[in-house]
Amino acid sequence: MALVKYNNNSLSAITATGLSAGAMTLIKEQTASSSSTISFVDGTSDVVLDNTYPIYLFKFYNMHPGTHDVLFMMNLSIDGGSNWNVTKTTTLYYATHGEDGSGESLTYYSAKDLAQGTGYQTISLHPGAENDESCSGELWLFNPSSTTYVKHFMSTFNTYYHGDKSYNTFCAGYGNTTSAVDGVIFKMESGNIDSGTIKLYGIKDS
Repeated sequence: MALVKYNNNSLSAITATGLSAGAMTLIKEQTASSSSTISFVDGTSDVVLDNTYPIYLFKFYNMHPGTHDVLFMMNLSIDGGSNWNVTKTTTLYYATHGEDGSGESLTYYSAKDLAQGTGYQTISLHPGAENDESCSGELWLFNPSSTTYVKHFMSTFNTYYHGDKSYNTFCAGYGNTTSAVDGVIFKMESGNIDSGTIKLYGIKDS
């Protein structure tokens, strides 16, 4: 590869190429207010979750539970949100470290994975309900409209744990269905989502 050198001191003279405009498109933003669940269903309230994009990305901003020390969870639907029970096989592990420098660990959490389970999958551990406690992160969903392959997903979250610890939680797995997934739902293990924002993006082919 040849080295390119710009002699013009003005950046206005440089034209950038190779960037795909609009490669990541905001589809829908929802803000919790003592919400029992937040769902994104294709064709409902301007949500797109079909073959328009091969990759969908959910971003979570300061998800604050109404109940102290609960789990943040997700599930999938193949029938427009009538049922949230897609069979899933998953893995989950976390790293933790306390504010006082103690409690550092890297742990596989077998109690929170699923082996052909239809229940809700944990994606963030133990956010506290104090005023400054919450969890933030992202979840990727790949090719949910496929009628050939299973539906892969993966997430990363950081949580301000109620015991003054940082929990970095990693989850990945697949919905074991060849039906198109057209809905994703989020909730706390118990109680409401007191506050927080979730944004859904569609990502074009690179």
